[in-house]
Amino acid sequence: MKETILNKATEMFLTLGFKSVTMDDIANELGISKKTIYQHYANKTDLVEASTMHLFNTISDGIDNIVEQQKNSIEEIFIIRNFLKQHLNNEAASPFYQLQKFFPKIFSCLRTKQFEKMNGCMVENLHRGVANGVYRENINIDFISRIYFTGLTGIKDSDIFPAQLFEVNDLTKQYLEYHLRAIVTPKGLEILKEFLK
Repeated sequence: MKETILNKATEMFLTLGFKSVTMDDIANELGISKKTIYQHYANKTDLVEASTMHLFNTISDGIDNIVEQQKNSIEEIFIIRNFLKQHLNNEAASPFYQLQKFFPKIFSCLRTKQFEKMNGCMVENLHRGVANGVYRENINIDFISRIYFTGLTGIKDSDIFPAQLFEVNDLTKQYLEYHLRAIVTPKGLEILKEFLK
């Protein structure tokens, strides 16, 4: 039952937002009493924390599986983007804005874990891309991996990129093109153009 509650809560938090969803909402969706939820989770904050860590671990495992496939570096970035899109409700920014505003400690912990994961993956991706001749040899790998994370998280800021001006799904594609064009070799550019079609 604990896992069922966690899965349903995660799905609802991502769809409706961490603040918007109540314990009553989750209980009603599952057809159980609120008391049943409290047998497994002390309070909503406890459930939000479990939910974000569950989501993070699911995504981390998925990214690890993608990296193990040893695709070329550019293809890997696009496969990861599509994977994240599937698992993060098309990258809706609203739930994470609510997480940041109403559960700042959980958000801060999650962001640290996200950075460690993404930075590690990107450093590996960049080294492999340089070795395979799709990224330029003279790039500063530590800088590029950090700017990649900063850009991906930055475009989710709805104050700077309001939804009425920028379609979220298109925004990540535009960012990846912007990012990759700065570091690819002519060989890498040909691969990138294929993925942008």
